[in-house]
Amino acid sequence: MPKAYLLITNHISQMRQQFIRVMDNRIRYIVDGEDNMDTIVLLHGLGASAERWIHVIPILARHLRVVVPDMIGFGLSDKPSTDYSPDFLALFLDGFIRATCKRRIFLAGSSLGGQIAVTYAASHPADIRKLVLVSPAGILEKSTAALDKYVMAALYPSTQSVSDAFEVMEASGNKADKELVDSFIERMRMPNAKLAFMSALLGLKNISLSEEQLRSIMHPTLIVWGANDPVIPMHTAGHFIAAIKDCTFFRMDNCGHTPYVQEPETFADKVIRFLRR
Repeated sequence: MPKAYLLITNHISQMRQQFIRVMDNRIRYIVDGEDNMDTIVLLHGLGASAERWIHVIPILARHLRVVVPDMIGFGLSDKPSTDYSPDFLALFLDGFIRATCKRRIFLAGSSLGGQIAVTYAASHPADIRKLVLVSPAGILEKSTAALDKYVMAALYPSTQSVSDAFEVMEASGNKADKELVDSFIERMRMPNAKLAFMSALLGLKNISLSEEQLRSIMHPTLIVWGANDPVIPMHTAGHFIAAIKDCTFFRMDNCGHTPYVQEPETFADKVIRFLRR
């Protein structure tokens, strides 16, 4: 395992890293919490990995079985040469859920993971109990300066470019976590990592969530957005709120694109309260 991954994983002693085959590809995922608890599956965003949820996993695991994959094409999972469209990633998610979860699940997705969560829930309504969407992609009409900076950091990863991109995305003025920066650089230097990143990015730009998909979501849905998100601005939330029938919106002040990284306790508390409601 790459050095940066070992450093990050050591932060959570009870975290269990496992591997499984899905669609004939080796998929890495993290599990925490007791097996007899209700399960929540967390989906990371574009270019990220399961570690992006590292601060919130142990908090949620006090109440839930938490399952967090490196989605196919990302992290330490296999990266086949294919089209990483939202439909392909939703197909992967179906296989992953069936292989790792015995009962209906709670599903949460951030950014790209949010778009995949909606795509999956719209086509597999019986498998999901509730949805949590964090600054979900799928509606943004044009790129933003923060997203462009992130894309350039992925294509030409260096400590400076990745740190700058993460700091812009967080919009807090704080320095980027060195271990997360190092692990991102390691991931983007893996074979086929840039192919998967750019293919998924093109899927984001060319295949938007439809009004029909959003209106088909009957699951109770919590939408969480960082008030200062420069990647997918908060006004985008209006499309989701207007279309999803049973929708609760929670704005996280003083947060950027990943509020579960910046304020994990607040985020987890809101999610647990919503799931128990």
